[in-house]
Amino acid sequence: MIEVLAPGPYATVQDLGRPGYAHLGVPHSGAADAVSLRLGNRLVGNPEGLAGIELTYGGARLAFRSGAWIAVTGAPCPLSVPPSAAGGCGVPFWVPPGGVVAFGAPRWGLRTYVAVRGGIDVEPVLGSRSTDSLSGLGPAPLRPGTALPVGVPGRSEIVADLAPPGEPPPGVLRVVPGPRDDWFVPGALATLCGSPYRVTQDSNRVGVRLSGPGLARSRTGELPSEGMVPGAIQVPPSGQPIVFLADHPPTGGYPVIAVLRTCDLPIAAQLPPGTPVRFTLHA
Repeated sequence: MIEVLAPGPYATVQDLGRPGYAHLGVPHSGAADAVSLRLGNRLVGNPEGLAGIELTYGGARLAFRSGAWIAVTGAPCPLSVPPSAAGGCGVPFWVPPGGVVAFGAPRWGLRTYVAVRGGIDVEPVLGSRSTDSLSGLGPAPLRPGTALPVGVPGRSEIVADLAPPGEPPPGVLRVVPGPRDDWFVPGALATLCGSPYRVTQDSNRVGVRLSGPGLARSRTGELPSEGMVPGAIQVPPSGQPIVFLADHPPTGGYPVIAVLRTCDLPIAAQLPPGTPVRFTLHA
């Protein structure tokens, strides 16, 4: 059992999401930076899809009542661990019974992942243990006093001993045009890719909201709602783009001028407010 002594600014339980329900209006959800969650699970010998804890801006304190093997991935942050733990980001380490791990603010990035051997074993909803901030499905966001059960570890052994977090990736996101770039004036894609944007304070797990050069439409009226995907760059009437993340709605009525490459989604998920970002076309 893990007791949340402090959750930091925003913390949730996340796995790899609940696919297959978009036709019912249920978002996919799951870890915003799925690559980091997968890595954390591999470090502690879990299957990649087990649930972990997603921290936003660090600031959490977790008490491990029974002791556990854990790994911390994603946005690297300073850790305060029991003297016998000798742990750090990107290294699997044992937290003794009663041990408390405290997380500082990330030195870069936004979201930090805590994987625990056995996985976080809260009750699944529609096949997933993910908290969905848009629909409210799944466990509630973590708060002081939340108790998180840990599952029984599988037979896989811990074989990796180090996955260093490295340096922050450049804030450059590769995009594929369309499917609704024809709803914008000629040169709108060049505008999107020609000038820097900045991440705003309104960003969350639904999407990265940006401020910068406006993207003007060539058509008036409304587009019938259609399916949305992670990485879709939707442009509301304000002309300021929004990059959809894990909790994006299954459908949307604003035109999508371009879509991020899937491999760049983890970069987008780690962009804190105030960060400059550029787009580049990828054929």
